[in-house]
Amino acid sequence: MIAPDENEISLIVRAQRGDEKAFEELVKKHDHSVLTFALYMTGNRLDAEDVYQESFLRAFKRLTGFRFESSFKTWLLSIVVRQSINMRKKRRLRQVLSLNRQEEWENEASLLCSDQDEAEQTVKTKEMMQLLGKSLNRLTDRERAIFCLKNRENLKIREIAELLDCAEGTVKNLLFRACRKLRQEMEPYFRD
Repeated sequence: MIAPDENEISLIVRAQRGDEKAFEELVKKHDHSVLTFALYMTGNRLDAEDVYQESFLRAFKRLTGFRFESSFKTWLLSIVVRQSINMRKKRRLRQVLSLNRQEEWENEASLLCSDQDEAEQTVKTKEMMQLLGKSLNRLTDRERAIFCLKNRENLKIREIAELLDCAEGTVKNLLFRACRKLRQEMEPYFRD
């Protein structure tokens, strides 16, 4: 675990005592990574925004329970994982896979690449992001969570195991399966 800086510890303690401004600072510090991670987990912008809001709301309500046993970011991402999985379950119950899914991933792919200039985005990059988005969506919720926590958030296997409350061996196994599935799905793209 990376030790939080003194400023973050101070913000957390103040927020735990009810200081809303301190909590706002914590939100500002982590909001981009929470929204981006929620986007990877849910697969669409609207659901990601809902997960983002619900995650910070739950974090605020449960902040007094934060015991500094993990980093604040890890604790916050565990909330995002649970909210994302719940969102996906609800969505599956409400709808059968829609034909608009491909269009949604195209939009999300361009959002994920938004850090680059529009002029620099090539058709190949967009195609690869679309394929990655579709491939991530085909993973199970746990595989997607583990893959994103490891590769997007750079968490250690031990941290992921703690966050998801499972054995390190389970995390390694699910990460291996996720990587294998993604490799198989994306292999045709790299052959060309």
